Amino acid sequence: MISKKIDLVIREVPDFPKPGINFKDITTLLLDQQLSSEIIDTFINRLKDKKVDAIVGVESRGFLFGFLLANKMGIPFIPIRKSGKLPGETLRCKYDLEYGSAEVEVHKSDIKKGWNVVVHDDLLATGGTACAASELMKELEVKVVAFAFIISFDFLNGNKKLEQYSKEIISLKRY
Repeated sequence: MISKKIDLVIREVPDFPKPGINFKDITTLLLDQQLSSEIIDTFINRLKDKKVDAIVGVESRGFLFGFLLANKMGIPFIPIRKSGKLPGETLRCKYDLEYGSAEVEVHKSDIKKGWNVVVHDDLLATGGTACAASELMKELEVKVVAFAFIISFDFLNGNKKLEQYSKEIISLKRY
C-alpha cells in the first residue's frame, strides 16, 4: 500500500521549524525513483475518471510532483507562485496564515476559461494555500475537479475548507 511506503520513507524532523512541531520532510521521497513513480501512478489512477486539462502546483514543493504528474498525463503544469515571482500579468490572492498573511499569484494567460484543473501540493494542513489557489481558479472561471496531496494532517481539518471547491480530495498518507 502506497501509504505505508510513503510513511517508511518520509523523514520526520522534530522541533522544526519551531519547538513542538514534527516536520514531515518529503525530500527523502525524491531519492527513491521507484516510489516517486508509484506516487505519480497512484495519483493518475485516482484521477482516471476525471476530465483534467491542467495540474496547478503550489510553490514550491507542489512543483516537484505536480510537474511530473502533468507531464505523465500529457497536460500543462501551471505554477502558483508567491507574490512578485511571476514576470507576466498575474492574478493575486491574499490569505491568512497562523501568524500573518501571504499572497500567491498565477499568470492570467496560462489558464483557459472553462478548464478543469487539479490543485496539487505536497501537504494539506489547514488548507489556506490550497484555498487561495482555488480562489484564483474561481476568478479565472476554472473548475477545481480535485485536490492531490502526498500528505494530509487530518486533525487540522483543512479538507473541510477545500470541500467548497471540490469534494474530491486525494491524500496518499494521512496523519
